[in-house]
This record gives sequence, C-alpha cells and structure tokens, in this order.
Amino acid sequence: MDTVDGIVTARVVVEITPSGGEVLQGLSIGALSSSTSSSFNGQSLHLPRSTLPKQSQTHNVSRLSVMMVKPTIQFIQGTDEQTIPDVKLTKSRDGTNGMAIFTFSEPSVFDSSSVVGDITGFYMIDEEGVIQSVDVNAKFVNGKPAGIEVKYIMRTPRDWDRFMRFMERYANANGLSFVKK
Repeated sequence: MDTVDGIVTARVVVEITPSGGEVLQGLSIGALSSSTSSSFNGQSLHLPRSTLPKQSQTHNVSRLSVMMVKPTIQFIQGTDEQTIPDVKLTKSRDGTNGMAIFTFSEPSVFDSSSVVGDITGFYMIDEEGVIQSVDVNAKFVNGKPAGIEVKYIMRTPRDWDRFMRFMERYANANGLSFVKK
C-alpha cells in the first residue's frame, strides 16, 4: 500500500494470461490519516481464494505495466532538448497526409553535443513510444550553429493521429497552446 501525505491510495495488479484472460492478482485499498488521533486505519479488501487460479496454472504469465513518461524531444538519444520549438503543421485537403516543421532557435543540443555526442535524428518520446525523423537541418550564422529545422512527414491518417496525441501531451507538459492561422 502506498501512502503520501494522508492521500488514499489503491493498487491493482492485473496479469494477462497466455489465453488472453485477465487475472486479478491482488487489490489493496488504504488511507493514512495525517492526524495521529484518528481511529481510521484503512481497510484491506480480500478476494476469496477460490477465485484465484493456482500458481501452477499461471506459470506462463506476462505482466502488463503502464508507465507515464514525460513527453520529450531529443536529438541525441538520452539527452532531452530544453528549447521549446515553433511548430507549423500542414495537412493535405483530403486529410491523408501532412507535415510538421519544427524550428528550434539556439537549441540546447548545441551546448551538449560536443560532450554527449553527435545529433543522430529527431525523437519525439512519450508513453506510446518514439516517433522519429531523420530530416534534420542545422542552420549556421557566421560559422556558428544558430538553429535547427526538422521536418516530420505523416503519410497516413494514423500517423497524423499519433503525432497529434504526442503534441497534445507535449503541449500540456510545457504550457503550450495551438494557434490556428
């Protein structure tokens, strides 16, 4: 049972069996009162043993876990880009494809690339996985890096929807908003 600052917590562990059925392995609900004089100590919920499969029946069980990942952008894998880009979107009239153009002015990757490594691509990372592009172009002014422009092409409506889910998460995490021009 997890408790933080008197907040009620619950933990459910679900296992997916090879046949695709879900098995409820355990459930606990509890609370921690911030007052030491409270008589409430929480309550455990126990399922009857007969509803749970025997250990020998679940030896080939995979666990499903969902991790919440802060949406990030990276040019070097493992190094988050700190500069927030300007993003422009285009979409075909029939909605089957589109393009996102990211413009980074003075990105932080230029500060760390000599220490960490070379730019290997453009990676948009969230809880669904990684979206990537290799269409990355650096802009130089007087021989010094000044910015990066990245193009990400979406060839299907599914690519568009996935990109928009990432951008919604990225915008929420970084306090951004969408402006239609």
